Amino acid sequence: MSDFFTLTVLVGTLASGIRTAMPYLLAALGETVGQRSGVLNLGVDGVMLLGAFGGYYTVLQTENHWLGVLVGLAIGLGMGLVYALVTIVFHAEQGISGIGIFLFGLGFSDLLFQELVGTPRPIKPLPKVEIPLLADIPHLGPAFFQHNLLTYVAFALVPLTTWMLMKTTFGMNVRAVGENPQAADSLGVSVAQTRMGAILFGNTMAGLAGAGLSLQLAIFQHNLTNGLGFIAVALVYFGAWRPRWVLAGALLYGMVTATRLRWQSLDIIPRGASDVAAMAPAIITILALVLLASRVRGPAALTKPFSRH
Repeated sequence: MSDFFTLTVLVGTLASGIRTAMPYLLAALGETVGQRSGVLNLGVDGVMLLGAFGGYYTVLQTENHWLGVLVGLAIGLGMGLVYALVTIVFHAEQGISGIGIFLFGLGFSDLLFQELVGTPRPIKPLPKVEIPLLADIPHLGPAFFQHNLLTYVAFALVPLTTWMLMKTTFGMNVRAVGENPQAADSLGVSVAQTRMGAILFGNTMAGLAGAGLSLQLAIFQHNLTNGLGFIAVALVYFGAWRPRWVLAGALLYGMVTATRLRWQSLDIIPRGASDVAAMAPAIITILALVLLASRVRGPAALTKPFSRH
């Protein structure tokens, strides 16, 4: 255990935790906007898997990371259109529709991988971007200011998402239709269009999160996300539908995951207990949700379809 509490190891673990939090944060911020409009999307994990494969395969063929990122965004947008059609136009039950999207993403991403790639083939990871001057600060620089660009983007999106929800007309409409769609409709707000915009934003972010995950890990394999999308949905509840607290949850999850991996590499965790230790992040998330469940209130119209009578 003493090997862990050295400055070099602690700084490395902190940096790893921040990087690990990136895909969780991107997906959870998108889902936050969707849920604030009254739409629950349990298909986040499936969209992430499709975005992850699309980004990975694009880089495998072109060696262009930013083209891979754009493909991930486009896949997320396309899946958002599908989900909006199913839930907004056809008024399908959101939970079942989301699970359908998840299963489609899980199966189709694996099919594409088997047909187009076959076996895991590594790609070049996203390059680090060192922030001038700040990256040179001893210990703090490597921990906070030597990450890939998508990590910086994810953290920058926290205040931007907050501003969008609280200060823009679209954000106010999102919050209105998530709380009382009938009242919003009576004031001339298009519930369908607002929810569709929120869905498109959320799924596009999920596609970006998936691409960011595969490009950061520099690999793709079956079920790469391993339930990450469902954790992202849980982080929205953990963060009480507020971006800054969603960020806190993503960092908590990232740090617990990074610490577990570091402990395994240092043989602090006995080999026989590694499977139990792998469950630690999920267990902590569940406990946090249980403790917070009675203290926070979600959007009143969450999961409730709207139709004019």
